[in-house]
Amino acid sequence: MLRRLLMAMCAGLLVLAATPTPASADVFYYKDKEGVFHFTNKPRPDAVPFIVDAPLSNVGVLAAELTDRRVPDSDSYDWIIEKCAKRFRVERTLVKAVIRAESGFNRMAVSSAGARGLMQLMPGTAKRHGVRNIYDAEQNIEGGVKHLRLLLNRHRNNIPRVVAAYNAGSYAVDRHRGIPPIAETQDYVARVLRFRQQYLKQERTAELASNS
Repeated sequence: MLRRLLMAMCAGLLVLAATPTPASADVFYYKDKEGVFHFTNKPRPDAVPFIVDAPLSNVGVLAAELTDRRVPDSDSYDWIIEKCAKRFRVERTLVKAVIRAESGFNRMAVSSAGARGLMQLMPGTAKRHGVRNIYDAEQNIEGGVKHLRLLLNRHRNNIPRVVAAYNAGSYAVDRHRGIPPIAETQDYVARVLRFRQQYLKQERTAELASNS
C-alpha cells in the first residue's frame, strides 16, 4: 500500500510542482537507487516538493491515504502547545501535528507498544523528561515537546528526520541517514508533514485576516 501511495503521490506532485506555491518550499522528497523514498528540508536536483496545499482532487490516492477523516481536530490544547513550544523553541504547528498523528487528541490513548497520552510517550521517555502523570495533558505535552527539542538538536533541525526519529528512534534514522525504509515510519512522516502544513496554512490565513 505504501508503494502505491508514494507512486500516486509522485505522479500527482510532479504535475503540481510545475506551478510554484508557497507551501512547496520547506519539504522535498526523492527516491534513491534502492527504491526508498526520503524526505528532506533541503532542495536536491532529484527531489520534488512535498506539496500539501493542492486541491485534494488533484492528488488522488494521496488524499485518501493521508487524510484521516476519522481523526477529529481539536483546539482544546492549543494554549498548552503554545506555552511549551515557546518555552523549548519548537514549532507549535509541528507539536500539534505530532499530537494529531499520535493520538488524535485523545488524552487517554494507549498504543499496543505501551505509548500513552496525547504525544504517546513511552514510560521511559516520560520519566526521562520528568512526566509524573502521563495522562495529564500539560505534563504529557511538555514531555513530548522536550523530546522533540532533543531530536531537533540531534538531527540539526531537519524536520523530516526529527519526525522519523520520534517514531522509529534516532538510531534507525542515523543508520539509514534519513527516513528508515519502514512502511509504518514512512507513512507516519508523510502524515505528520501533511498535518503540519495544514496548520501552517491555517496560521497564515489567520494572520492575513487579522492584518486586513
